[in-house]
Parts: sequence; structure tokens; C-alpha cells
Amino acid sequence: MLDLHSKLHYFIALDLNYKQDYYMNHFELFQIPISFKPDTVWVKKRFYQLSREYHPDFFVNGTNQEKEQNLAISAQVNKAYQVFNDESALIKYILMEKGLLQEEEKYQLSPDFLMEVLDINELLMDAEDRESKNTIKTQIEALQNSIYEPVKTIIANYQEGISSEKELLQVKEYYYQKKYLDRILVEL
Repeated sequence: MLDLHSKLHYFIALDLNYKQDYYMNHFELFQIPISFKPDTVWVKKRFYQLSREYHPDFFVNGTNQEKEQNLAISAQVNKAYQVFNDESALIKYILMEKGLLQEEEKYQLSPDFLMEVLDINELLMDAEDRESKNTIKTQIEALQNSIYEPVKTIIANYQEGISSEKELLQVKEYYYQKKYLDRILVEL
């Protein structure tokens, strides 16, 4: 089996366009198992290794194809690092990789959750002073904690091939609920 460096250079040698003909997911690129909680120390270490190895400045004398391909790899390294360091982006990425989430999906949140959020929005409309807004912020944070609780173990212990699709769908529900609450917090 080829290591990462050999794989990438094998495709370059075959004269394949890296961006179109070969796809390596972020986990493969960083050589880590798929996880909602990747080892941050290892991710940072791999980021610096890959950044040095594929930085476009090291290929100024290369062919146009080599420059383009290494620029694509470098861009993916940077994007992957951003995803690994943003919990919501990482959840979205994994769910998209599994085919359980679409980019512009119109996800239907549960009626119970929507009722809770409606109550918060009504309080927010009536809130005029900083103290009222801080109280609402505290309520939102409490709700975020309560929606996280059912998926906390799934996120912490996710294992490729062992965790079920049903569990991933619970994480999807959490992702959309959190996204909704995050939008409200930004408005505060």
C-alpha cells in the first residue's frame, strides 16, 4: 500500500488532474481515523508537516501541472485544518461524507424544538435591556447543553464501521438544532 506522499505523487506522475480525478477526504489526507473528536495535537502536527511539504513556494521551479496540483493539495490541507478546528464544520463534513447531509438541504426540525425556540424568539423580541438579553443568552446556552446531551456519547465514541446510521442521524438532528441556536446567539 502506498503512503500519502507516494499516493499523491503517483497521481501527479499519471498526469491526472488532482482536483477532478482523485479525491482524498480530509481524514485520509491527515492520516487519522474518522472522528468527531480528532486528536488536536496530531492534527496540528500533521497540518504543519503537510503545509511544509506542499506549500506552493517550494514548487516555483516545477511544471505548471506540478504547481497547480500542489496548490490544490495545499488548499485542501488548509481547508481540512479549518474543518478539524470547528466542531460544527466537522460534524457537517462527516455527515456529508456519509451521504447523510446535503449542502442546501431543507431539514425539518422537530416540532418540540421549534416550540422552545419560538418561546425564546418571543422573549428576544420583548427584550430591551442588556440584562434581559443576557438572561435569554443563558436560556439558549442551557438549551444547547440539553440538545448536546443525547449525542454526547455518540460524538465522543464514534467509530467508523461500528457506529450506526441511526446514531449519525441523531448527530444530524443536533447539528441543525445547534445551527439554529447559533444564529439566534449571533443576533444577540
